[in-house]
Amino acid sequence: MPRQTISDLIAFRAVARERSFTRAAAQLGVSPSAVSHTMRALEERLGVRLLARTTRSVLPTDAGERLLGAIGPHFDGIENEIAAIGDLRDKPAGTIRITTGIHAADSILRPALTRLLPDYPEITVEISVNAGFVDIVSERFDAGIRLGETVAQDMVAVRIGPDMRMAAVAAPAYLAARERPRSPRDLAAHACINLRFPTHGGLYAWEFEKGGRPLAVRVEGPLIVNEISLALKAALDGLAIAYLPEEYVLPDIESGRLTRLLEAWCPPFPGYHLYYPSRRQHSPAFALLLDALRYRG
Repeated sequence: MPRQTISDLIAFRAVARERSFTRAAAQLGVSPSAVSHTMRALEERLGVRLLARTTRSVLPTDAGERLLGAIGPHFDGIENEIAAIGDLRDKPAGTIRITTGIHAADSILRPALTRLLPDYPEITVEISVNAGFVDIVSERFDAGIRLGETVAQDMVAVRIGPDMRMAAVAAPAYLAARERPRSPRDLAAHACINLRFPTHGGLYAWEFEKGGRPLAVRVEGPLIVNEISLALKAALDGLAIAYLPEEYVLPDIESGRLTRLLEAWCPPFPGYHLYYPSRRQHSPAFALLLDALRYRG
């Protein structure tokens, strides 16, 4: 595209948005007559009227509105990126608000912040732990952390952790007088610890898969919790079977305090992702945190 055409389109965008040759000229740093001449030349080249001129205002025609809608986002994006690059000259600072679940906060976010924040004393990270999803736009969060398969499609998602697996576990004391389940359906004969997450609107159905065939099982038992640490402690006490992230219970499995069940029914699934609105412009502080969290395994 000729350079002159690009300049003319920038001038048209200013006039169409300002509804005034005078205000557009002030924005562009030229005279109103120069802007008016540019608009007439552009209209002649395109063979269509873009602006309806009156003694009091300048309004885009239907063709003008269509052209503005087509070129506006592109020029806006260029200006935003230039501004973002300019921000990189500034020292990273400010507050970053993140909503996350407790497991991701403890296993991924906290270790990353422990490494990052001492070198950047002007950055503050606010962590809001919530078992359910939060509308990060309306609640004014900069980002959220959730499992990759649960992130909304209109968000940018960046992997910050490896694939995960779930693990059904029970204490040896619980299993001493009971037959071990060989299939998820056998859990109907066992006491299980239910999890209630706001995201699911009720009790979480334990999700299994084998040979590419998924199976969701509703379990029953003496305890319902909304926090996985409570489920783990109850399992360690021998109360019932718990279904928890593998990484969370692995030390207790390796030590023999817990026994793993139904392992063949627990394939890996996408792990934690940091997500944020697709139109978000990164501040230097946010870009720094994003780079620190990005999974490179």
